[in-house]
Amino acid sequence: MRNSALFRRHGLTVAAAAALPLALTAAGPAAARGSGISVSTTGTTVSVVTSACSQINGSWGTAALLNSSQANFAQGRQVALSGTGVSQSAAWSGVSPGTYTVIVMCANNTTAGTQSVIVSAPSAPTLSSTASPSPSRGVMGGFGGAVRDYGPVTMGVGAALVGGGVIGAAWFLRRRSKPHRL
Repeated sequence: MRNSALFRRHGLTVAAAAALPLALTAAGPAAARGSGISVSTTGTTVSVVTSACSQINGSWGTAALLNSSQANFAQGRQVALSGTGVSQSAAWSGVSPGTYTVIVMCANNTTAGTQSVIVSAPSAPTLSSTASPSPSRGVMGGFGGAVRDYGPVTMGVGAALVGGGVIGAAWFLRRRSKPHRL
């Protein structure tokens, strides 16, 4: 009888602790939740993809690329979106190195999303005078997946998993040190 009361009390504590990261994620800023665009760079080309727009009078909408001195959508380099009902896209080529903001405005005058992107300078090619193949460098460290913004839902699920693991490990170690306790 005593163990079942302890189990209920600790079970509710564990459930509350596991739900906390999800609750905090759901209360995140509205701007982060409303981003329905994906921006990428390849060399000096910036591209954006979205599935948030619908076609009105033959137009999907417009995407704008703004540099740091431009304050609104009308001042940026604008490109019409093209695509299908599943995915729409736009691209800018010959973009100078720097930090930019991409804004996608659908044809119904709603913003599909806003995202910042950094365009880096292309590296100069290096010439080699030897004809022998270069040795393998193995696995290289770096940012990997940390460069991409995964959004609040993915971050919340990850936080819940980490929190659940910490709580589970603490419970296991406590239970192991005192087996008669829950």
